[in-house]
Amino acid sequence: MRAARAVVLPLLTAGGLLAGCAGDSTVVIAEPLCSAGDNGAGNGVILMAQSVPTATWVPCIGAALPLGWNFHHLDARNGVSRFWLDSDRDGQQAVEVRLTESCHTGGATEVPSDREGMQRLERVDRMSPAYAGARYYLFEGGCLTVVFNLDGDSAGEALGVSSQVVGVVARADLAAQVHEESGGRLSLDPVPDENG
Repeated sequence: MRAARAVVLPLLTAGGLLAGCAGDSTVVIAEPLCSAGDNGAGNGVILMAQSVPTATWVPCIGAALPLGWNFHHLDARNGVSRFWLDSDRDGQQAVEVRLTESCHTGGATEVPSDREGMQRLERVDRMSPAYAGARYYLFEGGCLTVVFNLDGDSAGEALGVSSQVVGVVARADLAAQVHEESGGRLSLDPVPDENG
């Protein structure tokens, strides 16, 4: 497993994969795991960190998906990364996890946070026929938004399950991982070339 990651990681980090046009996008079908065994976070998490270079925290899948839930895909582009979770009861892309530098939280109410160092706000847009809304986590340099559109009979349970699955990893830990895995040759946040 480590050898395979050693090949993929440089492809993701060399020169900053997302340093091109604003429309550049990378779709990943491998789960963005908070921890991929002994190897640290998955490459999708590193890609998300690169897409929002100000974010001190990066979302990831931190627990095994419960029965009936599946990872859909991850889409990373300059300034925003998103991944979706599907549910056999609540529908395709029932939960969207989004990382941005900032977010609009109009209509949301602050509630006690379950994540240290993050302000949490919630907004319910609709209760019926589907339970829809958003949960926001605001932190230095970023915003983690969990958007939900749950069609099943126990939307509250589905939201709880999806919340337990979504974790975060510190940018500093990802930077250390990239440095270590590349033998010091690469950086999570490469310095732009002044000559280029």
